Amino acid sequence: MNKSELVKKIADAAGLTAADAKKALDATTCAIKEALVAGEKVQLVGFGTFATKERPARQGVNPANGKKIQIAAKTVVKFNAGSEFEEAVNK
Repeated sequence: MNKSELVKKIADAAGLTAADAKKALDATTCAIKEALVAGEKVQLVGFGTFATKERPARQGVNPANGKKIQIAAKTVVKFNAGSEFEEAVNK
């Protein structure tokens, strides 16, 4: 499912116009992104939790030539599915 398909499903389920559903989806993703950038976690009960985690610098191997390389530290986004969400997917 891509973004336009998701917007259509939101519009149909909530009785909104496609334009209003797109605004709602954009506002939701923007709010989640802003919270994660600020170092907060976003917990949606029944769905899951978005959080950031620091990944330390480490050594890796270039698969093309086998030489060791240094991989820089970075912040990654993690998503842990909620129990209701996992149960729905695993039915």
